[in-house]
Amino acid sequence: MVASPHGLASASGLDVLRAGGSAVDACIAMNATLGVVYGHMSGLGGDVFAQVWDPRDLQVVGLNGSGRAGEQVTLEAYAARGLAEIPARGPLAANTVPGAVDGWARLHERFGRLDWNRLFTDAIRLAEGGFPVSRGFSEAAEVTAVEIERFEWSTGALPPATGSPRLGASIRQPDLARSLRIVATDGPDAFYRGDLAERLVAGLQAAGGLLTAADFASHRSDWVDPLRATYRGLEVTELPPNTQGIATLLILNLIEAADLRAMGDASADLIHLVVEATKLAYEDRDRWVTDPDIIDVPFERLLSKAYADERRRLIDPGRASAAASRDSRRVDGDTVYLCAVDRDGMACSMIQSLYFEFGSGFVPPGTGILLQDRGCLFRLDPDHPNVLAPRKRTFHTIIPAMALRDGRPVLLFGAMGGEGQPQTQAAVLTRIVDFGLDVQRAIEAPRWRFGRTWGEARRSLKLESRIGEVVAAELRRRGHDVNLVGPWAAEMGHAQAIAVDPDAGSLFGGADPRGDGAAIGW
Repeated sequence: MVASPHGLASASGLDVLRAGGSAVDACIAMNATLGVVYGHMSGLGGDVFAQVWDPRDLQVVGLNGSGRAGEQVTLEAYAARGLAEIPARGPLAANTVPGAVDGWARLHERFGRLDWNRLFTDAIRLAEGGFPVSRGFSEAAEVTAVEIERFEWSTGALPPATGSPRLGASIRQPDLARSLRIVATDGPDAFYRGDLAERLVAGLQAAGGLLTAADFASHRSDWVDPLRATYRGLEVTELPPNTQGIATLLILNLIEAADLRAMGDASADLIHLVVEATKLAYEDRDRWVTDPDIIDVPFERLLSKAYADERRRLIDPGRASAAASRDSRRVDGDTVYLCAVDRDGMACSMIQSLYFEFGSGFVPPGTGILLQDRGCLFRLDPDHPNVLAPRKRTFHTIIPAMALRDGRPVLLFGAMGGEGQPQTQAAVLTRIVDFGLDVQRAIEAPRWRFGRTWGEARRSLKLESRIGEVVAAELRRRGHDVNLVGPWAAEMGHAQAIAVDPDAGSLFGGADPRGDGAAIGW
């Protein structure tokens, strides 16, 4: 079974599974296709993270495929340009090496079954021949066009370069097709050391960017041990910093002592508890999550049940607390979450992103590759834990999750949505575990999100209107800054999941109707 936020990508993954590919092969193929048909959220110019459970050794391994800041990407470089913060768009936002291609390669070397170039067949075909514009792509292009098309460097960022493509229109991307073909035929090294790498760097530097050929050539992905916590008998695994995966585990630890079922799904009591737990979790996240090579994070204490018991005492069931945060900038972004389980039981939970819609908005001429702006999350404050430094990995919001029972995966789950990702993960998991929903109903159920979204200076609590005004009014009475949004609001992100019944050998997939995706099995 496969699940992704776009039907054409899910079809790519299913085709790979039918051809005898592994779950990892399927996820790489889906991700490559998403980089074309959902290019506002993903692509060759972004980063990737994954968790893989291999039935051969019965272990979960993590892959950190995020890029590091370049050697010339320094506090002084931005100060010399009179900048108090890193721009969110443009060549100066593209200050970290894209890690996705190398991440795919490391995963394929270890877990792949099909030839590398086979995994790019659909992506190349769709980029060359054209693909129909989806609702999500069209809406993102409309918003982003207003924001970036006034800049000279944005040429080529949006297909077409001016205006927003209408729903159903066909788009061809010949430059991107050529780049995909180079990666497929010449291998991942072509992206970091070959002619394609030279064109990426030359285009960046001609526009005033800071990355160098040496930065690309020295990039590497890392295998990492996932962080672990238990929730009602399940072992939940998340990737360690520089991702915010620890935030999901902290939320689950904080709410585990409560009887959520007695509170009622999407009730004022439940939402209040989870939001207050989220605030506490984000305090720890903001303090500790950065490049783990820079700071020693006390994982054992933070993830202990004793620490959760201590922190839980700070939650007032009748009153909202103030949200503490060192950060005033948007911690959001557009992302693709995808997952697959193959015929042998291998499970892959993968997530990839350019960060903002259409990333930095900068495409090195002739490449068709949008470069990410993930490095704009670095801070120029020397006292901030996520302060910019050369060769450093920045804080990452994107987190692929997995839950296991007796050492075997029973749920792969994740979502797009920046600060909303830990909250969505907690909502999906608790609706399955505490309320007995299947994965599709758990994803479709009305959601909430605490935090900032595009253009906001404050963190508010957004509720989908299906939750209702009665609950909203009670949460306002408790002191929450509540906004009711649409019934299927994009702000809630796009979640996907696959549940595994290891006894029956059955798979249950779900894809979010807030996106354009599909879960498909055979």
